Amino acid sequence: MKFERYAVEDSIKKSLAEHGYVRPTDIQYRAIPSILNGEDVLAIAQTGTGKTAAFVIPVLHLLLQQPREEGQVSCLVLVPTRELALQIQEVVVQLGKYTSLKSVCVTGGLDQDPQVKALAGGADILVATPGRMFDLIYQKVIKITRTSILILDEADQMLDKGFYKDILDVKKFLPKKHQTLFFSATINEKIKDLAYSLVKNAIRIQISPKERISKNVQHAVAFVHMDDKRFFLERLLKENPETKVMVFVRTQVRAERVCEAMKRVGLETLTLHGGKDQQARIQALQQFKEGACHVLIATDVSARGIDIKGVQMVVNYDVPEVAENYVHRVGRTGRGMDKGSAISLCSLDENELLEAIESYLEGEIEVMEIKAEEYNQTVKQSMDAANNDWKSLMKEADESKKKPKSKKKK
Repeated sequence: MKFERYAVEDSIKKSLAEHGYVRPTDIQYRAIPSILNGEDVLAIAQTGTGKTAAFVIPVLHLLLQQPREEGQVSCLVLVPTRELALQIQEVVVQLGKYTSLKSVCVTGGLDQDPQVKALAGGADILVATPGRMFDLIYQKVIKITRTSILILDEADQMLDKGFYKDILDVKKFLPKKHQTLFFSATINEKIKDLAYSLVKNAIRIQISPKERISKNVQHAVAFVHMDDKRFFLERLLKENPETKVMVFVRTQVRAERVCEAMKRVGLETLTLHGGKDQQARIQALQQFKEGACHVLIATDVSARGIDIKGVQMVVNYDVPEVAENYVHRVGRTGRGMDKGSAISLCSLDENELLEAIESYLEGEIEVMEIKAEEYNQTVKQSMDAANNDWKSLMKEADESKKKPKSKKKK
């Protein structure tokens, strides 16, 4: 069934056609009718299957059928990260382009004044992170006492991060009768119980429960020493110079160190993590999306829900400490109908983490065999290895200390 045959407003169909939406994905096909019927929905589907559009399309239609009260928010979309909020807002704007609906995105890390100004008179759709949303509620900038639809996206992460009380507090503000939509890529038994406490007689939709990784993604693991990982990342990037690559690391400090290591061997990369201010994060994502730089080094703050078109390869420079994060990292590639590849660089110290991931996936990850000669050659040929003369570096550092400091002009 094509979108043109769906019982949604023509203005929405026009946007769908304009952005290449022809037939619904599985999650869209299953979720849209239930949402249009006003039912609570608990939807679990792999990353890259079109979950955002699965709720945006029917919600736009529903909101067009009901007038918004001045100063109120009709639909509230709560998400765990700023990047995801901005991405959902982008989809809402795209698909709601030919409607009269007003959507606003509010997140922390940015000046609130423009957000307050945008919220004057209320909004049909408000996409928000919990912290900034509560700030604006208590400042009486946001009113959700007439909100008819609550959407929790990447909801398992919100619950797992301790946002359960925040969500309950939100529900206290909402009218007794409202629709709740719960969307996520993964869910465990603990989170499932919490999820069911938030919805009423929900329609449960689960797509490909046995396949946690999309069949479009070819993923493997390579065993390398921790200190040698930079040589193998260098090799991967140089062998794939035009490939759009996301590299995942464990910490903010590590992201910057890997970035510097690649810079030393002539490779340009961008970093994205919670240590950067929001404007810098937005800029890095934009540059990566537009192809100004082909390599983005990120922490797990960017693994959840972010949809960047054309990511062809994911490199787990560090094996994720949480097994579920492997699914979300790898899910940045092979989205929709596209193909992708993912490689994890695993050191001896990370074997237990790898075993936990394989247990979660209920299957072993293919091993990329590296022969001893090839391994040694990779390290030997690395420009970083050739230039990494520590004695010279220390000598340069000592000489720089001996140089007299220039006097400040009076």
